[in-house]
Amino acid sequence: MTNTTAADPGPLTPEDFDALDDTLDLLRQDDEDVPGWEFCEGFLVALVCMRRAVPPEEYWPVLLGPNFRPMEHMEFVWRWRRRWEEIAFALDQPVDEIDDERTYHPEALDMRGAILALPPQERAEGDLDNLPAYAQVWAIGFLSAVESWPEDWQPPRDAEAAQVIEAALEDIAALVEGDAGEPAFSMYSDDGPPSVSDERLAAVAAAIWAAYDLRQVWRSLGPRIEPLRKTPEPGRNDPCPCGSGRKYKKCHGAG
Repeated sequence: MTNTTAADPGPLTPEDFDALDDTLDLLRQDDEDVPGWEFCEGFLVALVCMRRAVPPEEYWPVLLGPNFRPMEHMEFVWRWRRRWEEIAFALDQPVDEIDDERTYHPEALDMRGAILALPPQERAEGDLDNLPAYAQVWAIGFLSAVESWPEDWQPPRDAEAAQVIEAALEDIAALVEGDAGEPAFSMYSDDGPPSVSDERLAAVAAAIWAAYDLRQVWRSLGPRIEPLRKTPEPGRNDPCPCGSGRKYKKCHGAG
């Protein structure tokens, strides 16, 4: 059992995620483009994995729109920061098995599994049509952050690191596709009708390890250093940039 204190409230609970969704539902009343939590989580993981620490004032308008006011939704921001810390901590752990309790797992929905778990008489015709696959919205959220800051995701000069980053992003992008495999598991409930294929679970696992790779590679490279721009040489009759008050040709430009 995890011990928690007032300073360390512990991992987010189902009630915490419900509260996050409630705030997003409220925001969606004024802006229909506000995403659900699964998208937000994917976006958050990309921010955690990025080479640069993007400040909140930069990412809030991109994620939740220009009208989002953090000070008006402090509980949402508090839970967001807690989830950020959970994810960063998990991605920094030396794990090598998906079943390790320390391994990061996306907060993703098995919507097909939820519909299939309903009694047949409670399902409406077409309920199963066009539902996103398991973790598909998570991957879309992740890639949305990548596309929002393309310069920060440019491959580094190190060829090996660039290959790791490219492969990791390809593994995450693979989840944007639907689940065409034979359903074998339900991620909604242990005894629910099968809704997710073995191939999909393997693809989700690959995307999880991709997040680990991205976090580790970018952290090992350190912050991106902008190339120094050479200052153009002053004209011979211009003031010397050293501040002497003399013309450049009579000072540092002499000789």
